[in-house]
Amino acid sequence: MNPEKAAAFRELLQYQTVAALGTISNGEPYVSMVPYALSAAGEILIHASRLAQHTGNMLARPRVSLLIMADQADSPQSRARVTVQGDAHVVVTGSAAYESAKQRYLTRFPHAADIFDLADFSMFRVTADSARVIGGFAQAFSLEAESIARALRDG
Repeated sequence: MNPEKAAAFRELLQYQTVAALGTISNGEPYVSMVPYALSAAGEILIHASRLAQHTGNMLARPRVSLLIMADQADSPQSRARVTVQGDAHVVVTGSAAYESAKQRYLTRFPHAADIFDLADFSMFRVTADSARVIGGFAQAFSLEAESIARALRDG
């Protein structure tokens, strides 16, 4: 992968902290907002309450899409953004993977420490299999699973 493209993708995901999460609810698209962190393995981490509709949706149908956008640019079309497609899976509480994900999440969101004491929250890892990156007007490219993971790990 082109190093400049990998860096643009990685920086967008590292700089932003909130994504629009698309799930399927009763056969219909459902979009919500979630804070996210990145795992050491290049996955997107979401810590979500079972009370949230998107959590039930991910448990029922793990296929998800996330839209992450840069801050406002001169025009909406020139705003950098990425759409990630992948599968969301629960990280088993108490496992080594959970402890690692929890540390990564808390490094990004230290104010969320108390939420980890609540029993109704689960950690999900989204393993991306494709991404469409729009760097601005007429600056688009696609990434596949290995390129996505490599770009996020190498950062």
